[in-house]
Amino acid sequence: MAGTKRDGNGGGTSGSSRTRVHVVSDVHGNTEALARAGDGADALICLGDLVLFLDYADHSRGIFPDLFGVENADLIVELRTQRRFEEAHALGRRLWAGLDREQVIEEAVRRQYAEMFAAFPRPTYATYGNVDIPTLWPEYADRHGLTVLDGQRVEIAGRVFGFVGGGLPSPMRTPYEVDVEEYAAKVEALGEVDVLCSHIPPEVPELCYDTVARRFERGSEALLAAIRRTRPRYALFGHVHQPLARRMRIGATECVNVGHFASTGRPWAMEW
Repeated sequence: MAGTKRDGNGGGTSGSSRTRVHVVSDVHGNTEALARAGDGADALICLGDLVLFLDYADHSRGIFPDLFGVENADLIVELRTQRRFEEAHALGRRLWAGLDREQVIEEAVRRQYAEMFAAFPRPTYATYGNVDIPTLWPEYADRHGLTVLDGQRVEIAGRVFGFVGGGLPSPMRTPYEVDVEEYAAKVEALGEVDVLCSHIPPEVPELCYDTVARRFERGSEALLAAIRRTRPRYALFGHVHQPLARRMRIGATECVNVGHFASTGRPWAMEW
């Protein structure tokens, strides 16, 4: 890792080299781009959602259409987009009837994880998204040398990065949703950091609204409170694929949605 030589505001130098970190989120099965995401960087940060369960742009891709076909994928996307969640859950129950849902999903996720974790560069610092399965991560992370953090901090070239994984309860009932109190405790455990990294955004309407899905995703009031209280340089997150605002300032903090990596294939870069 290159040493820190200049601050992000163009301050004075203490040497000649700079540190560059690339950040991705919402990989959703884009293994090919993930293998290139660290090119030219000293480290990669991943803010979760590796699994591709269903591609809302291409309904033929993902675990769901592989199991149940494109027509059923079209239907469940339509129901969810129209916020007819109970009908979507009923459809899911009919399709899964007679199958060992947990076993089938775990086998499919394991196949995706085997490819994606092998594609991560070193060093990579990662946290979970709401569609990830944290209990499966240690096996692959240890094998490929990833550092996984959730409610924890790490120093990268003189800057302290704090990580909060997962999402909050939602009508989608995704695999890694934690209750509000547990999530807030993880945020509180970080204390003051230079860069606050999370999968979901702080609870700000412009950052939580998806302009294509035409709905608000769940953001965190605990993240927003921490930003106002501790004033990190950056708050980085993903989760909302097509946000109304991709970045905005909250006091001294630059809040950045690092992008829907599955569709763009481009990491967000920070340098100091």
